Amino acid sequence: MFDCWRFVAAMLIMAYHFLFWAPYGVDAGTQVLYRLLPLLDMFFMISGFFITTRYREKIGDFASYLRFMRGRAARLLPLHYAITLFFAAVALYAWAKGAPNYPWRQNLEALPAHLLLLHAFGTTDGLALNYPSWSISAEFFAYALFPLVVLLLRVGGLKALVVSIALWVGLLELASAKGWFGPGGWTTADSMGAYRALADFMIGAAVAIVVERRMINVRSHLPGCLATGFVLIAMLSGSHHSVVMPLMVAALVLTALAETARPESTTFLAPLMPVTRVAFGIYLIHPVMEFIFLEVVWYHGLAGTGLIGFYLYWWLPMIASVVAAMASHRYFEPFCAKGLLPAKPRRGEAERLLASA
Repeated sequence: MFDCWRFVAAMLIMAYHFLFWAPYGVDAGTQVLYRLLPLLDMFFMISGFFITTRYREKIGDFASYLRFMRGRAARLLPLHYAITLFFAAVALYAWAKGAPNYPWRQNLEALPAHLLLLHAFGTTDGLALNYPSWSISAEFFAYALFPLVVLLLRVGGLKALVVSIALWVGLLELASAKGWFGPGGWTTADSMGAYRALADFMIGAAVAIVVERRMINVRSHLPGCLATGFVLIAMLSGSHHSVVMPLMVAALVLTALAETARPESTTFLAPLMPVTRVAFGIYLIHPVMEFIFLEVVWYHGLAGTGLIGFYLYWWLPMIASVVAAMASHRYFEPFCAKGLLPAKPRRGEAERLLASA
């Protein structure tokens, strides 16, 4: 079920970015989709949930921590670096051609931060180069601090983790009040999104413990579906994050409780898995398709010719993004994992490890 959530979120984020190229309807469409921005928080919460569920008992010393980080690197970094280098090459080409309207200088200046995974800590002047990959930087910040989450759970249990979440969110609210995150506050941070992601990740970890202990006996998916509906209503109505976030947590808890109680209840979604499991790839790859199909082909070619309407054409880069993500998941990412993982796994083993993110 969570794979479906991530897939839908990735598609909506892609649609939001593609919509800026539309010749009409931009303002209305982007205003609606912008209200769905908390879906990014859902990404980080689900990550915290899965990482805690799968690795909490596996990290006991520095060696196991290094194995964990190496596995995370094998999962996330190859695609991030490939796309970052693609846009670096585009920026170099734009610089060589003296392109006046392409932000090649800003992109090249951001390259070191992208390579070092520091571009979610306020080290760049806004989003640049491989712009969605700030979330990769933010994820690695959460991964690096995951042993602290494990320690909190072992020493003080769920109560200690919840107190830590409250303290961290309180610090973020204080920093937001002082203008550190800009006018949107910490809940909309991107180039400074590492701090936001850590809060979400810890919330996801707390959800994992609640579900593991089955503190609420939920076996039906109906409560989770209703909670998800309320989340969407709250987001689309522009409700404050203090309303949206608790509803999102409730939806995660209720859905996870139902799925873990009755794993067979979602088997009907199995045929969708080849597509839904590549949400990460769609999220990272879609800027490449945006550049090729919308900036190059549409803006510099088809726009204004009347040969095809934009809202028909924009399905092409969307489909291309999904197909490219599936190909990456099948071939490119397992190939890279063979070189990055401690042991060189067979293709099937590499795919299994990659799918665990």
